[in-house]
Amino acid sequence: MFYKKFVLSLGKIKPVSLQSLWSDVKEAIAGSDRDFTNTSLGKAIFILAVPMILEMAMESVFAVVDIFFVSRLGSDAVATVGITESVMTIVYAIGIGLSTATTALVARRVGEKKAGKAGNAAFQAIMVGLFFSLILAIPGFIFAKEFLLLMGASESMANEGYHYPMIMFGGNLVIMLLFIINAVFRSSGDAAISMRVLWMANIINLILDPLLIFGWGPFPELGIQGAAIATTIGRGIAVCYQFYLLFKGNGRIHLDVKNLSIRVKVMLKLLRLSVGGIFQYLIATSSWIILVRLVSELGADVLAGYTIAIRIIVFALLPSWGLSNAAATLVGQNLGANRPDRAEKSVWITGIVNLIMMGLIGTFILLFPEGLVRLFIEEDSVIRSGTITLQWLGAGFLFYAFGMVVVQGFNGSGDTLTPTKINLVCFWLLEIPLAYLLAMNMGMGITGIAMAIIIAESLLTIIGVILFKQGKWKLRKV
Repeated sequence: MFYKKFVLSLGKIKPVSLQSLWSDVKEAIAGSDRDFTNTSLGKAIFILAVPMILEMAMESVFAVVDIFFVSRLGSDAVATVGITESVMTIVYAIGIGLSTATTALVARRVGEKKAGKAGNAAFQAIMVGLFFSLILAIPGFIFAKEFLLLMGASESMANEGYHYPMIMFGGNLVIMLLFIINAVFRSSGDAAISMRVLWMANIINLILDPLLIFGWGPFPELGIQGAAIATTIGRGIAVCYQFYLLFKGNGRIHLDVKNLSIRVKVMLKLLRLSVGGIFQYLIATSSWIILVRLVSELGADVLAGYTIAIRIIVFALLPSWGLSNAAATLVGQNLGANRPDRAEKSVWITGIVNLIMMGLIGTFILLFPEGLVRLFIEEDSVIRSGTITLQWLGAGFLFYAFGMVVVQGFNGSGDTLTPTKINLVCFWLLEIPLAYLLAMNMGMGITGIAMAIIIAESLLTIIGVILFKQGKWKLRKV
């Protein structure tokens, strides 16, 4: 029914002049003080999505450039990064889970026009993030070498590369806070601030990466360890800037003395929402850890090719996350303003826009998979596995595009449990057993693992759309 209304509404859209479009772009990048629950839906999506897409575009540039520099150190270094990143996804899962709960709470309070309570929710989220980061930092720092060996790294890889996971896990607080505080800005409607923060973090990293990895100029040659230090410094400076903006900036959310107190009731609500969000992403990311473990059984060259391909896929998908985050913000704010139909419409429209954008990107990847891998490395065996992975995963971009928006629609409403159940079915009950069956039992190798990924992600989208259309998420109270 909605699709019919949407198609009919396309004929009513007035042409947009270039001057008007440019004015909207400038407003989106500079920051806007609009009330997004009353602004026309198309304009609201555009003004929120532009900085979010640019934010994620820079993050995707970082992911590719980082592996570009590391790949110059050889396949063992790339494989070490791949193993570390597979387990660092636990940190990302907790950070994203907390930021998902933060988005739902802050966006709902903003939609209700309760800025003070939104600020209080932001502080509680920061304190919870601090607690979780300490739990992860201590064992990650101490047992870095053992973890590499456990994940299938050779003795030489573990001895030469253990500083990378040690620094990344030890400094995970900056990752956690970057996720949470940027979620505060985005969900309040200050998406341009989140964009500037992430650009700062990644530009600093991109400058420091070659200096510390290769020892250019007066800097020491630290190899793979330099990549971890560059990343941590870049994110750390960005977090300091975030705190400055929260206390001294002119955004929609401010922290002052009244906010700097523990509110048990708010924190418990945040934790309840976070549990669903954390498990949602833990289920998804832990499946990636197991997949990396399976790939490592196929050899270091195959793992290196798979790592490069995944970084390219991340590069392509992160802008799509930006658009999905815009949908989550609009769902939360419109539910807070008691406009559930507008919340639903924002998801469908954003999903269609994302479908078009990701369809074009996926087509490009399918046309030039080998050339994309060759940008990073010249070893034929690595290129072969990376190309196979890209060919399969690129074919699923249309499904990923719509699925990402629908999942964020659930999360923006505060319904983090539904995506968690979907992830459990698609990743643990389907993807992992299927990957093992195809890759190991049937001897399909990296092709079997890539096939399992695309099948699981496609099923996730189908189930997500069916459940979202039922509309139970509209009744969620946060």
